[in-house]
Amino acid sequence: MISEVSKQLDLVVDLYGCPNRCMHCWLGHMPNTSMPENADRIIMDHFSPFFSKIAFYSWLREPDFCSNYRDRWFRDIAISKNAKPQRFELASFYRIVRDDQYIPFLKEVGVKKVQLTFFGLQETQDRYVGRKGAYEEVMQASKLLMQNGITPRWQCFINEENKEEIVKIYALAKQVRREWCPELEFFAHEGCCDGENRKLYPIRIRKRSIPEELIPVYFGYDNLLEERECIELLKDLNEHPEFSNKGDIVLNISNTFDVFFNITHMTAPWKIGNIIADKPQVLVDRVLREDTPAHRRAKQVTWAELACRYGDTSSEKAFSLDDYKMFLFNTFLEHDDEIRL
Repeated sequence: MISEVSKQLDLVVDLYGCPNRCMHCWLGHMPNTSMPENADRIIMDHFSPFFSKIAFYSWLREPDFCSNYRDRWFRDIAISKNAKPQRFELASFYRIVRDDQYIPFLKEVGVKKVQLTFFGLQETQDRYVGRKGAYEEVMQASKLLMQNGITPRWQCFINEENKEEIVKIYALAKQVRREWCPELEFFAHEGCCDGENRKLYPIRIRKRSIPEELIPVYFGYDNLLEERECIELLKDLNEHPEFSNKGDIVLNISNTFDVFFNITHMTAPWKIGNIIADKPQVLVDRVLREDTPAHRRAKQVTWAELACRYGDTSSEKAFSLDDYKMFLFNTFLEHDDEIRL
């Protein structure tokens, strides 16, 4: 019998879906199928006997992507157990421009800043988000937030295809600061290489290609490495990959009730189990033991082996070391005959 766990459990659930199909989505694209009305209760009942603190989140991708978002948020709070879900600094730009009651709701629940994502100018932005008009929506959302006392933060994903457009977005950000929003925040980065973003590996930014004017606002620039430098650091590292929860346990739950750790994209090797198919004690035991096919295979390979097999020693593509390690291990899983499900 599993005794009650003191660590907080965060359940992050894809109850309603997402209006976007972003080309950088680290989770991977999933169908927009709404879950049953009682799904939240089913999920909470599965875990509640085993955890003393549980925070329930009704969105995994776009926040508040449901028409009753206000009631939904307060139900998230009510259904949680000895813990309260947080707003972080995220909101739905899709809803900001379509619902004049949404920003007052954000203010009501204490949102001070909202992060908005850019991939480039209009054509590029719309293509990367997967929806025509996305660029105009982000610009309009920025103005509406500022007018209502909420600070917009512009996040830019940069690669070899859009690097010059990101320079123009930065110039636009400086103009916006001068003209109507002095508090606007801005940063650029390359993003991880999980999920949909793995498909963009061929155009991943090289460190030497990062425009000079972006370096002061480039997140993590001082720790950024070229792929070949990452390989040099890993080629003699005879340790097994380890993917473990250091703090709270965060679980991502798909709209088909599949359960994953909040580590990387939601693919079969990383699946813990399924809430409908697996008994609660069995599923919780796997969570606590951190038992997935990917975790099991990690014990049978070393970073040195992965770097030797899958690393490109001529590549100047930019990575943080942790992101590159995850990229290498996921590449291994994709090629591994023993783990294909």
